[in-house]
Amino acid sequence: MWVASIVFDNLLETLLLSSYNTRLVVLGTTLLGTAAGLIGSFLLLRKQSLLGDALSHATLPGIGIAFAVMTSLGFSGRNLPGLLAGATITGLLGVILVLAIRNTTRLKDDAAMGIVLSVFFGLGVAILGIVNKLPNQSAAGLESFIYGKTASMVFADFLLISATLIITTIVCLFILKELTLLCFDDSFASTQGFPVIILDILLMGLVTAVTVVGLQAVGLILIIAFLIIPATAARFWTHDLRKMLWLAALIGGISGWLGSSLSALLPDLPSGAIIVIAAASIFIVSMLLGPARGVLPRYQRHRTLKKKMGRQHLLRSTYEILENTQDTHPLRNLPIPIDKLRAHRYWSKGELKKLLRQARAEDHVERQPSGAIRLSESGFGEASRITRNHRLWELYLIKHADIAPSHVDRDADMVEHLLGAEMVHQLEAELETEDHTLASPHLIET
Repeated sequence: MWVASIVFDNLLETLLLSSYNTRLVVLGTTLLGTAAGLIGSFLLLRKQSLLGDALSHATLPGIGIAFAVMTSLGFSGRNLPGLLAGATITGLLGVILVLAIRNTTRLKDDAAMGIVLSVFFGLGVAILGIVNKLPNQSAAGLESFIYGKTASMVFADFLLISATLIITTIVCLFILKELTLLCFDDSFASTQGFPVIILDILLMGLVTAVTVVGLQAVGLILIIAFLIIPATAARFWTHDLRKMLWLAALIGGISGWLGSSLSALLPDLPSGAIIVIAAASIFIVSMLLGPARGVLPRYQRHRTLKKKMGRQHLLRSTYEILENTQDTHPLRNLPIPIDKLRAHRYWSKGELKKLLRQARAEDHVERQPSGAIRLSESGFGEASRITRNHRLWELYLIKHADIAPSHVDRDADMVEHLLGAEMVHQLEAELETEDHTLASPHLIET
């Protein structure tokens, strides 16, 4: 009982942010996650997510060089603004090198980023090894920039992260149209006179700012996860860019809040790692359940489309059999033997049985005492509509895509199930036909 009371008190203290240090850390990482999620969305859409990785690794030499310069000038080598300034300089240099390699050679983005990432990180490790041996100075603690040390966050760090979030948000909203065009079609943006290179550099500058201020919280290795995971998680929920930006910022903020809160409750757990694990958990949920691109909703849509295709094939086959066995119009809705229906599309017994069971459940077919099947009144009307839409699409492909009548059926089969009412009206207008008994184009001489 006593232990439970202590746990509850700690939980309440963390949730209410009663402790000053907890308040700084939780709010700071929440704001950092919000900024990272927002700017990371543009990186994801620009297909340059790993550029953040190259940038974060490129900051390591700057940290070592800044430490060496400050100690040689007689200042404290652990001055945080000085270390971050050094990280910013080499980070921007790394980004410029990536852009230069991409724009002046035939190397792709992945090769350019791989070169810069490995070279700068190797250089950073070598420089840290050198500064560790400087006389009268200890470089102990600089490795916290590699893995992060969230618990050491102070009020100045919180103000810096807050300022970064405000600036990032204002800039993104101010040039949202230009950044959108840059991410989706930079070639078109260039032909329209937009300064693509300047926009690229501005975007990289924002990424650099978020990366540098995030070094203290999650470290240069894990900051890339903060930039990528919230944006990719948000991508599963919507196709709308504006909604994606807000969702990515929200997911990043929740990840920072959840990870730092858990770390405050369980001090033995490193904050940076827990923040990334929290973000990854949200990503997994989004990947499974996101309505726009989630695995389960896509599977359900696929199942629904497959059922729709099976129903349409069954009804159209039934209608075509009625056409082939009658010479009068309107057609009479006569019973059709199962064997004749099965032979029309070469269905297996099990497959046809499943389709008929579905059609009876939807009140499209009726079972006859003789074992044959007959279209219901609603099924007959639906079969007529489906057959007409199929032939409209076939005629359109024959007329405008130069597809031979003997080959058009399969091509029409692949797309007819996606036809909506508006598309059908457009096809009718395009073909200028009012013939509601539209005959099969396979029988029309071309």
